[in-house]
Amino acid sequence: MSRNRATATGFVAVLLWALLALFTVGSAPTPPLLLNTLSFGIGGCVGLIWAVTTGSIPQMRQVPLRVYAFGATGLFAYHLLYFSALRLAPAAEAGLIAYLWPLLIVVFSGLLPSEKLRAGHLLGAALGFSGAALIILDGGATLSSEHVTGYLLALLAAFTWSGYSVLSRLVGTAPTASVAVFCIATSALSFPLHLIFEETVLPSTALGWASIASLGLGPVGFAFYVWDIGCKRGDIQLLGTSSYAAPLLSTLALILAGFASPGITLLWATLLITGGALIAARASFSAK
Repeated sequence: MSRNRATATGFVAVLLWALLALFTVGSAPTPPLLLNTLSFGIGGCVGLIWAVTTGSIPQMRQVPLRVYAFGATGLFAYHLLYFSALRLAPAAEAGLIAYLWPLLIVVFSGLLPSEKLRAGHLLGAALGFSGAALIILDGGATLSSEHVTGYLLALLAAFTWSGYSVLSRLVGTAPTASVAVFCIATSALSFPLHLIFEETVLPSTALGWASIASLGLGPVGFAFYVWDIGCKRGDIQLLGTSSYAAPLLSTLALILAGFASPGITLLWATLLITGGALIAARASFSAK
């Protein structure tokens, strides 16, 4: 597969992740660890079908245990943080903060041996974080205590996913189908923790169950496999910067579905975060 095709394949994940916040809100009141269990169980089944279809089962047996541990930890940690953030803070605002990860990918990828960090990347990062700070401060000079926990969890989620995505380049020999094991392990790890720390609350509507199924099939399923291809074989800086289509599409989806309302703070935060990504993207393009 060519580098350009791999990058385009990875971008399919961005389109699916644009629906992550919408489906997460729609799955309420399912608690985060239980949502991890159910959605990743479905995502793991998607991966097993992928593995059988591509004939990757023999290759999966040769993957070192440390790689599986790395992948499962990354998926488990990010989605626990993300689902928790959207339960504790407004979905549009928390989602925008979590979507700092594409910009962080660009910044962190500059630390890889084959990449170089430029001034435009740093300027873009500064603007992106300014947008996140605007949301967390809620337009004021102090932290908005009502939702600050959710916002901080969203910020931690952004660092977690960007770090996972960049470090996955260092384990590039693992087949994409191995992501199925990551998903199944995440589901298996989440379930006992759910029983210990959470009350079991399942959706009471068809919409809630449809949201969980959609999470597992799309943003928490197929998306991981095409993203893995993009990160390992494509242009990781271009993929990271183009990923800023996701927060715009995600926010628009929430507004259209009635789960968020457009406001001046949300508008300025979107402009700052997206503008920072565009500046970083220009720095990447100018280096090619």
